[in-house]
Amino acid sequence: MNTAGKESLSKVPEVTLVFWVIKIVATTLGETGGDALSMSMNLGYLVSTGIFAVLFAIAVTAQISARHFNPWLYWATIVATTTVGTTLADFADRSLGIGYTGGSSLLFALLMASLFVWHRSLGSVSIRTINSPKAETFYWVTIMFSQTLGTALGDWAADTAGLGYIGGAAIFSFALLLVAAAFYFTSISRTALFWTAFILTRPLGAVVGDFLDKPITKGGLALSRYSASVVLLILIMACILIFRQRAATTAH
Repeated sequence: MNTAGKESLSKVPEVTLVFWVIKIVATTLGETGGDALSMSMNLGYLVSTGIFAVLFAIAVTAQISARHFNPWLYWATIVATTTVGTTLADFADRSLGIGYTGGSSLLFALLMASLFVWHRSLGSVSIRTINSPKAETFYWVTIMFSQTLGTALGDWAADTAGLGYIGGAAIFSFALLLVAAAFYFTSISRTALFWTAFILTRPLGAVVGDFLDKPITKGGLALSRYSASVVLLILIMACILIFRQRAATTAH
């Protein structure tokens, strides 16, 4: 089979700077959007998680069923994972009472287990091997765990570690810069670096989202969760419209 044929099987985007920009904005939207439903609308974490879980299931089913890469569908699915990740992490951390440290530890274990099972089943967790429904299923389950972990990790950094929202954003931004430097100047596995960066963008989005909508007395800007979510959604749509994204090349 030629390369073009294999590329047509990939339904995830090529990893570029635009990919990371949209990912960070999407994770920030996940925080403000998740909080809008659970807090501003007073639906609570459990009900909100149920609603977002249904949207996540619909989006993932559509994404896996699609025949070709569609940036609108892909990023809608990413947003679905990050909103359900927000409310699910908050439910585990707060409603179940296991705290940010316990929640982060549990979710990290689940994420590592997902990557382990994926690797044992298909031999690789690289996005270059996402060319089948089974690989896609592992991909989205792993992403959902990473988004949920990122929410808990962001809350842990801002609250438990006492870094605050700005301090947390600075730490996670610096960590991402280190990953970028490792990509350009070392021979560390590109797959390991990708997943490290993917995980780190979520807590960055979490603390930025909290900074936007939390009360001024708690270190936030006290912006409306609804308006912040709309602005972030418009930014994502603008990036998709302005910057053409191509499907990632699959291994062959």
